[in-house]
Amino acid sequence: MYNVQEEKAKEKLKEWYHQYSDDIFRYILLMIGDHERAKDLTHDTFLKAYHSLSSFKGETSDKNWLYRIARNVTIDDMRKRKPLRYLLDSFASLTSQDPLPENVAQLGEREEELYRALQAIKRSYREVIILRKIKELTIKETAEVLNWSENKVKVTLFRGLEALKKQMIKEGYKHETY
Repeated sequence: MYNVQEEKAKEKLKEWYHQYSDDIFRYILLMIGDHERAKDLTHDTFLKAYHSLSSFKGETSDKNWLYRIARNVTIDDMRKRKPLRYLLDSFASLTSQDPLPENVAQLGEREEELYRALQAIKRSYREVIILRKIKELTIKETAEVLNWSENKVKVTLFRGLEALKKQMIKEGYKHETY
């Protein structure tokens, strides 16, 4: 009986991996800005999901549950690193000549400016902006992933967008309106 349950768990994770691994990877990449670490943390996310599958009650969607795990794995990784080391890694990833994933490498100049500005703002702002505006999760879904109230998502998103706008202006981004 145990082998049957274990096989079902493996199949479920394979299915989720094929459906969501690219989204989870891009989410983590936007959070930390490091391609190789994002790949490792994506792998860690699915390993943790496999080991925690028995605790998944279906109260949220499987995708939101995986986003929550990815968020926690990423935050844990950031905490393990010394703050100075993390800061240096963040700057290195912004100026690195290493090729970024295809989707980031093909971004135009404005998107690159947005990506850099996102890395410079507070983590909670970055998280909510990525989930709501880039990943296009609903307010309710974002609240589930972050384990926040819907009101906190709205307020943090508003403040985060203001901080992002200020950061982009500080970095010399000029938005032209026609």
